[in-house]
Amino acid sequence: MEARVGVDGGSTRRKFLHHHHSRPPPPLPQQPQVSQIGTVPQLLAGGVAGAFSKTCTAPLARLTILFQVQGMHSDVAMMSKPSVWREALRIVNEEGFRAFWKGNLVTVAHRLPYSSVNFYAYEQYKSILRSIPGLNGHGANARSDVFVHFVGGGLSGITSAAVTYPLDLIRTRLAAQRNAIYYKGMRHALHTICRDEGFLGLYKGLGATLLGVGPSIAISFSVYESLRYNWHSHRPNDSSVLVSLACGSLSGIASSTATFPLDLVRRRMQLEGAAGRARVYNMGLFGTFGQIIRSEGFRGLYRGIMPEYYKVVPSVGIVFMTYETLKKLLSE
Repeated sequence: MEARVGVDGGSTRRKFLHHHHSRPPPPLPQQPQVSQIGTVPQLLAGGVAGAFSKTCTAPLARLTILFQVQGMHSDVAMMSKPSVWREALRIVNEEGFRAFWKGNLVTVAHRLPYSSVNFYAYEQYKSILRSIPGLNGHGANARSDVFVHFVGGGLSGITSAAVTYPLDLIRTRLAAQRNAIYYKGMRHALHTICRDEGFLGLYKGLGATLLGVGPSIAISFSVYESLRYNWHSHRPNDSSVLVSLACGSLSGIASSTATFPLDLVRRRMQLEGAAGRARVYNMGLFGTFGQIIRSEGFRGLYRGIMPEYYKVVPSVGIVFMTYETLKKLLSE
């Protein structure tokens, strides 16, 4: 899915480490105390981290989308054996190098509110869950910590996806355009979709998005927190920035692998009726899954997984590293 990341605040992470063991954890002498920052700086840090990460990995993100929609229409099912390098050369030759960032302005406009809501909602949901008896981390209850991170991450992902979904749909349609330009920009796409498909056209594929984004974010948060805790338990003096980069990347790979079929279905449903095309999938979410498997095989659900893997390592790593770095700077 598009948003798979979020991080815990520095002070709450230390509480998590303290309560997770019955014996005191080893001291972390090279990790300075980071004070809790306010709401506005936290939103700013999350938004900038998400936008910066997406801009850095926009070429791979566009390649992923182009591969995902192959097989949906006859004129885009061009390669029986998709090659990332071959498709990248095609984009450069036919559309120019700048085409790798097609739709990136909408991506940034989407990521700023999405990441801000995602990070902030995670902190709030986590606080609410920890106020429930038995989930406050006391008594070295490791399962309660995993549950809090998993549920809090899933709820924050659903919240941010629902709030900013129209921008995500517009971004997909702009990125999926090849030589024929039907949408000239964000405002033109918004107007055209509302005119041709109605206001609800901006929410095509929302069901697949909400079904996938909860598990995606939850897996990412849970894997990140678990890896980070274990890393610091064995190597407490390692750089927190490098630890965040490595753990964030691995958490992104885990969530991408688990939820990629839903992401592919979401993309195809977002393109239903785009540019005046006839509808391809008229049988709902699960019927769409069945039709893709029948026409393209089970492997069709993972079309585009390789550029997604190439993208998710730097993308998730950069967003974690940038967020924590900005939090430290803002707290000072």
